[in-house]
Amino acid sequence: MDVEKSVRTAQPDDLALLVGRDRKSFIVRLEPGSQLHTHRGVLSHDDLIGNEWGTQLFTHIGYPFLFLRPSTDDLVRDLKRTTQIIYPKDAGYVLMKMCITPGCRVVEAGTGSGGLTLVFAQAVSSTGRVYSYEVRSEMQELARANLTQLGLAGFVEFKVRDVAEGFDERDADALFLDLPTPWDYLAQAHKALAGGGFFGCILPTTNQVSRLIGALEEAKFGLIEVEELLLRPYKAVPARLRPMDRMVAHTGYLIFARALIPLEE
Repeated sequence: MDVEKSVRTAQPDDLALLVGRDRKSFIVRLEPGSQLHTHRGVLSHDDLIGNEWGTQLFTHIGYPFLFLRPSTDDLVRDLKRTTQIIYPKDAGYVLMKMCITPGCRVVEAGTGSGGLTLVFAQAVSSTGRVYSYEVRSEMQELARANLTQLGLAGFVEFKVRDVAEGFDERDADALFLDLPTPWDYLAQAHKALAGGGFFGCILPTTNQVSRLIGALEEAKFGLIEVEELLLRPYKAVPARLRPMDRMVAHTGYLIFARALIPLEE
């Protein structure tokens, strides 16, 4: 098959995003012989495979859907979850602040429903690795199922463990904590990180942030930063361009630091 054509057109096992005129969307993995049943009719996967991305396709009753590749944002929002996930606006910024790129070794705790795990796995592939710790086995099984469905589980090593017992990894490039009392695990985090390695955390309240800052200073971390991201979407209508009535405001405080190696006395 022409490589250029295979990039432009949908292939079996690709993930596809279908968006209707009402903005209702579906994400499916394309499998020969399968069907997508929607509120506006049925789409056969066989009729989707081989079509160019960006085209408009129709259900058996003639309802149009845009046929697109899903973004990471789409994948995260579509995850099956039983807990709150880290919002895409925060997850994307975490990648930049912590320099998470292909080939990196990233440690995280806890896994939750796997939203940030997904983002990390996609960022480090295909030569990196994510080590994800979670104390609740049922939550990690959900995350594993979510990433398996997206074809990303192969880049993640899932571990059911209380991180108070420590991390197995050493010289990791980055480590992120999504835990209610991260100050309890800073010694373990520092031991897992390489010298100068990136530390990150998300917390919902200022009193938690204050406690973490003080603990970071005592635990051999430096260059501490605290940030909050606000996302304000606009109505994309030329004649009525204005802010949307709702915005994604406070979702959490992001805390970043670097693991330092103290001078020997």
